[in-house]
Amino acid sequence: MAEKKSDVKEISVEQKLKALYDLQCIMSQIDKIKILRGELPREVQDLEDEIIGLQTRIQNFNKDCETLTLEIGKLQESIRVSQENTARYKEQMDNVRNNLEYEHLSREVSYEDLNIKSYEKKIREFEGSIKYKLDEQDKANVLLAEKAKDLDDKKSELDSIIVSTKKEEEELREQAKSLEAFIEPRLLAAFKRIRKNAMNGLGVVYIQRDACGGCFNKIPAQRQLDIRLRKKIIVCEHCGRIIIDPELAGVVVEEAPAAPTKRR
Repeated sequence: MAEKKSDVKEISVEQKLKALYDLQCIMSQIDKIKILRGELPREVQDLEDEIIGLQTRIQNFNKDCETLTLEIGKLQESIRVSQENTARYKEQMDNVRNNLEYEHLSREVSYEDLNIKSYEKKIREFEGSIKYKLDEQDKANVLLAEKAKDLDDKKSELDSIIVSTKKEEEELREQAKSLEAFIEPRLLAAFKRIRKNAMNGLGVVYIQRDACGGCFNKIPAQRQLDIRLRKKIIVCEHCGRIIIDPELAGVVVEEAPAAPTKRR
């Protein structure tokens, strides 16, 4: 039994080129909408990251202050114990039986006195650290409030732009999706790669004044003829963009005026 031919008609190179150019036009319109939003999405993201960083910093200050406060409590308890020991040793010194016991108790009192001074020094250091961290926490809170306000302003501005362009962008993306389904995957992937590498996002350009409409390098006459024949997909030798003829792009090219004839 003979194999049945596919009902799907192979599209011509001209149709492929036209579809690619139409897709390029739609993507350029979407790019303009993104330009209208400008740096706002990135600025919003940066502010959100800064706010998270500040919140983490403030939380760390809180934890550090709590830890230092606990340490101060432990040191104060140690001072209390040393003071009790000192009082007990002094009481025992009143009832010593010989000089040896008296000297031993005197050394214990001196030792406890040194401990108390050491604990008090650490407490002052910890209290200084707490004061510094609380001051830094206050500064961070002020900065956090400023950044939060900036974020609200930027988000409001961005939301306003998104609302005003959302419908248009959705329609454009639907049109682009329809065209992408019409273009073979390998060619579509090549187009997207070219667009990504191009600074102005142009993956398909037409001939302008005998030059590439992307990089403006001159195109040889024979190559221009090949492009106008629309028999194969031709890319610029310099920038790699796909080139089409102006007529396929719907551009009317004005012919140069004829040179005036010399009078005899």
